[in-house]
Amino acid sequence: YTAYDGKAVLPQLLETEDFNHFKMITLNGPAAVNKGMALFPRKINGRYAMVSRQDNENLFLMYSDNIHFWHESLPLMKPLHPWEFVQIGNCGSPMETERGWLLLTHGVGPFRQYSIGAALLDREDPQKIIGRLREPLIRWTEAGRSGYVPNVVYTCGALIHNGTLVLPYAMSDRQTAIALVELGPLIERLLQG
Repeated sequence: YTAYDGKAVLPQLLETEDFNHFKMITLNGPAAVNKGMALFPRKINGRYAMVSRQDNENLFLMYSDNIHFWHESLPLMKPLHPWEFVQIGNCGSPMETERGWLLLTHGVGPFRQYSIGAALLDREDPQKIIGRLREPLIRWTEAGRSGYVPNVVYTCGALIHNGTLVLPYAMSDRQTAIALVELGPLIERLLQG
């Protein structure tokens, strides 16, 4: 998660063995910077893996042998479509499907309008992008036009349940909603690129 004390942003890890006691640990290393870091739910080829936004514009893939220390980052995804030209970031941890890792993204387009997109990454080599939506999955609407942060739809994660992507999201830090997306057709759209 992203810790913020009013001055500094730090990437931190929350650990627990019993959900009664928690340990907060700041992630370290030259690649443990910025915000928007999200762990893959399992190791890939024996290493921890994480998606991050190192430079406030692009997405990166990071690997580590020690979950607390991150030293390397590899470019993963750059803004490509008009709705994400300003920046692209992740929206929570990737979700494993039979066809690949489903990664929800947020794109920032003209006038700082946020939208939610998706990409499909290879299961064994997530640096390989199998597919990416050309149009947003969810975009801001007039209902989310005003609020504390206007023109924004954003999610911090989703889950897959019985073949449905359950996607909670917020609009302008004022309202929340839940989108239900059939996983099969979404994967097909991603594969069509």
